[in-house]
Amino acid sequence: MKDILKMALSQYGITETKGEIDNPEVMKYFHETGRKWVNHDETPWCDAFLDWCATKAGLKFSPGLNARGWMTIGEKVDPELVDMLAIEIPIVVVLWRESIKGVFGHVGLFIRKDKESIWLLGGNQGIGQVNISPYPLYRVLGYRRLWI
Repeated sequence: MKDILKMALSQYGITETKGEIDNPEVMKYFHETGRKWVNHDETPWCDAFLDWCATKAGLKFSPGLNARGWMTIGEKVDPELVDMLAIEIPIVVVLWRESIKGVFGHVGLFIRKDKESIWLLGGNQGIGQVNISPYPLYRVLGYRRLWI
């Protein structure tokens, strides 16, 4: 199960390329998970990145290209147990973006949380990069643990 974290960390620092040229490393996240129709690395790719990591780790992944799709994958985790469970089992965190009731979101792997922030390892974070970044804790929609 920790292989998904290893896969994600192996990609640390991969960054999308602004403009007409696309980073083939970002494009593989789309293409190797069946999204061959995507032809630009500036297409939102947090979901494709996590899908790629899950695939490489032999885990199920979200069939669409929508971060909120992860809310139906794996098993719901009680927010009070996230810190304890994350020591043994990688936890997927789904966030809302723009509106809590909207369709846009973000997804990444739990690293840690404090009183105001949750830190995620994910793709398309910050400057369009695989990295560890903080997000406001109030934007969490849910926590999921994955099974084979």
